[in-house]
Amino acid sequence: MDPVHGGIPLYRHEIRIIDHPLFQRLRNICQNDILSLVFPGATHSRFLHSIGVMHVGSRMFRAMIDAYLRERELSENVGLSLHQLDAIDYLTKVIRLGCLLHDSGHSSFSHQFTQADRIHQLMARPNRFQDLWQHADYTRYYRQPPTELEHEHYSVRVAHEVLADIGLDEAGLQAEDVLGIMETTEVSPSDAFCRHARTFWSFIAGEDAETGALRHENTPRLVMDLLSSIVSGEIDADRADYMLRDGFHSSVTIGGFNLDHLLSNLRFGWDVRDPWLGLAITHKGLGALEDFVYSRHQMYRKVYAHKTALGFDWLLREAINEVLDEPETFEWVDTCLSDMRYFAELTDSFFWEAFRRYARKHPKSYARCIVDRVKLDHLDTREDLAPEEIQRHCDFLADRMKLEREDVVTCSMRARFSNIQDNFNGIKVLVRDPINRQRHLSQITEVSAFFSKFSDGTITHFYQRPALLRG
Repeated sequence: MDPVHGGIPLYRHEIRIIDHPLFQRLRNICQNDILSLVFPGATHSRFLHSIGVMHVGSRMFRAMIDAYLRERELSENVGLSLHQLDAIDYLTKVIRLGCLLHDSGHSSFSHQFTQADRIHQLMARPNRFQDLWQHADYTRYYRQPPTELEHEHYSVRVAHEVLADIGLDEAGLQAEDVLGIMETTEVSPSDAFCRHARTFWSFIAGEDAETGALRHENTPRLVMDLLSSIVSGEIDADRADYMLRDGFHSSVTIGGFNLDHLLSNLRFGWDVRDPWLGLAITHKGLGALEDFVYSRHQMYRKVYAHKTALGFDWLLREAINEVLDEPETFEWVDTCLSDMRYFAELTDSFFWEAFRRYARKHPKSYARCIVDRVKLDHLDTREDLAPEEIQRHCDFLADRMKLEREDVVTCSMRARFSNIQDNFNGIKVLVRDPINRQRHLSQITEVSAFFSKFSDGTITHFYQRPALLRG
């Protein structure tokens, strides 16, 4: 039972995944690091978010299938063959698992964990990737080992471990197909996926599938890219869930949009000339898509980049760096980041206990600020300053307010929205010709000027260190 989506049905193999210790650890990782210190209701977990993303991803795919069937039945009686039903079922289950496991590699405090300097250095240690994959074959998913690991690499490693443990073959699914639609991987889909992808393409594209403009061997890759865009794209299940969930638990309304209306207007789109297979949206659904984008923009500005929230994020990163100065803590975190047997230990609870221990020994510490919720004193906020301008403004504030220069600190959040126009050009709009009433695909920016209004922006907050850290 989910507070945002209501009842979420589960397959048996999904229950086995959810019950796995490496997935259960997500119960102890907050979706929004320590945002609850500012928005008290925002204590929801990555566990709940992951199951919600699976539900939304499944709804997205089935909504497009249902819309296609409805539109075909207007002109002809369409019956699904057993092969077509099998293909839809297989692809749906792959999407669900890709969504369910997409965040399984997040460590303590989600994104703030890897932004702490000491953790960043740990993640970049030579041979970290090889140690992580010891006794397991990564060559199915990566052609070359990455030089620096992000949480997406850990999600792939966790997914590999979990799917191997639960016996995915019993569900008639192949692990490489699930990991193939997750970020960072380069996967050759299984024979089963290729077979189902070609059946799906023939079913969706109809006569276009027989034109020969799209080579037979290209079809599985295009279908896999389509499924990947549902897991992680501009209109994806991840963003749809976290916006609704973060808004709900933070008790703000700016993250809201009409998910039902958006899903009811999503369609499959293709162009055999490019070749391209992806998401399309009806013209009447543009309003729902615009609400989706604007809501995300506002959540970044008003919630995620809230001046007090970013101040606590700064303190959190410094507190993580502090406790890693203790050899025992450092060695254990280093071990957990290299060995799946211990990775489940990296939760928020582990670091909260480390903060409390450190704060007892060092009353004047960043850890003490986190434990006792001691805020940074906010001085000013500026937008779109260059690094040298930020430094000059720090000097200005210190001089005018009679502060020590080292006591003026900054925290910035960069909202990347300039690529909205380019990325949404990959999502086509179904426009009906007023003369022949036939629908054709258009670039989204040819139909709506809304998406050209966004640009990158950096919000920088200036603070004074808390009194217990000064002097």
